[in-house]
Amino acid sequence: MIHIDPIQKRLLAEIADLHSVPEGAYNIRANGEGAGRQSTANIEITSKTDRSGIDIHIKPGTKNESVHIPVVLSQSGLKETVYNDFYIGDDCDVVIVAGCGISNCGGQDSQHDGVHRFFVGKNSHVKYVEKHYGEGDGTGKRILNPVTEVYQQENSSVEMEMVQIKGVDSTVRTTKSELAAGASIVVRERLMTHGRQVAKSIYDTYLNGENSSADVVSRSVAREESVQDFNSRIVGNAACKGHTECDAIIMDKARVLATPTLEANNIDAALVHEAAIGKIAGEQLIKLMTLGLTPAEAEEQIINGFLK
Repeated sequence: MIHIDPIQKRLLAEIADLHSVPEGAYNIRANGEGAGRQSTANIEITSKTDRSGIDIHIKPGTKNESVHIPVVLSQSGLKETVYNDFYIGDDCDVVIVAGCGISNCGGQDSQHDGVHRFFVGKNSHVKYVEKHYGEGDGTGKRILNPVTEVYQQENSSVEMEMVQIKGVDSTVRTTKSELAAGASIVVRERLMTHGRQVAKSIYDTYLNGENSSADVVSRSVAREESVQDFNSRIVGNAACKGHTECDAIIMDKARVLATPTLEANNIDAALVHEAAIGKIAGEQLIKLMTLGLTPAEAEEQIINGFLK
């Protein structure tokens, strides 16, 4: 049974596309408490006994199953740190949907810091989706500081979709990955900031095994007086392939800092980085305006297409 109010339902729809009880395993957290949980024959969710959070155990060979673990906050002034550990067995193929939504209509800051650790078994594939969203007309800030650690065994693969498009005043996203032989990770970050929002992304990827690979790409839009800071470091400790890229649109009086870093500790480590920051091209705006769009409409079309 799920116990959530209308505001929390709206937040769940934004961050996890949930409009009803999800199929499969789930754990929904609302205002610092459990609002609903379900395990399955192959995915077991249990509460931690030493601190706030859950353990998710996925049996070896589990395929075509999902687990949802969204968090919603609708209480001004609530601050929490939650620790969630995922143990994915060998030969799995699963989807994990997380994310946090904050509605703050009060005068105190609301904050959620989620620490997620993934232990991915041999030959397993994991798709991980994490979306952050904020709303509310209060003066209190909406703060999210996610920490993600990924430990991949041989020939495993992980896809990570990290999305923050609206309403988060301050965020520091810290992601660390360690890959064994033949393992691969693909990260796609999509980010938009506005007002005086501040967003910092830190990605540290260690390619420790032979033929491991990483592709870490961020696309972002910084508007008004917001500030973005993107840091991506790939360390090649074996014969491996790594690529990291930051592609940002800057507008108004915003600031963007991009720092891609490569460290090759093996002669056969092939590492590449790219970074591009610029304003919307005038010819793009003119082309759309000739089709009947206003300057503001043309701008929004370009931004939406860029962040897809």
